[in-house]
Amino acid sequence: MGRQRRDGTGVQWTLVIPLKALARAKSRLADTADDGMRPGLALAFAQDTVAAALACAAVRDVSVVTDDARAGRELAALGARVVPDEPAGGLNAALAHAAALVRAARPAGAVAALNADLPALRPYELARVLDAAAEFPRAFLPDAAGVGTTLLAAGPHQELRPAFGTGSRVRHRASGAVELGQDGVDSVRQDVDTGADLRAALALGVGPRTAAATAGLLIPGQ
Repeated sequence: MGRQRRDGTGVQWTLVIPLKALARAKSRLADTADDGMRPGLALAFAQDTVAAALACAAVRDVSVVTDDARAGRELAALGARVVPDEPAGGLNAALAHAAALVRAARPAGAVAALNADLPALRPYELARVLDAAAEFPRAFLPDAAGVGTTLLAAGPHQELRPAFGTGSRVRHRASGAVELGQDGVDSVRQDVDTGADLRAALALGVGPRTAAATAGLLIPGQ
């Protein structure tokens, strides 16, 4: 598969990042942050994720799928394109719709779905994952827990075919996507659903918005 990048060294990817309404986000962090704080945490995670993605040499652009007005404004200000959450049929339907919009504008483009809750994301680690994914028609990266998925990639002319949700690692593998190596890319695997996840992300080193949003929080296990 061809690997032409802006700098001449690799494929350029469009990332599709889904984000649910902030008021409903991160309910499993209830042991760490109250109802009033969780929307801000979810937004901070997404902001640091998007900022790191846009700083990645392998990324052409980022589309965020959300109907949340506040999140849309903040993430657009970082340089992301905001796509409505259509057809309101859940996460995978939204990702498939957004990928179709990307392909309508750039039929031969490479597209990858990336979680919005990767506050420790490092641009160079994301580049490593995307460069590895470019070798296959479809590929995915399992999350730190080894059960879910943080990134699903589809090369030129390939359907994304997202199957995110509980146990998505097994479903993506069964769909024919190649599971990518996990060494040296911890920041791309460490999504945050629980207090333990947040503690692990903080240990890796989170972005500035998450660092500010978590200042003073009592994180379980700390």
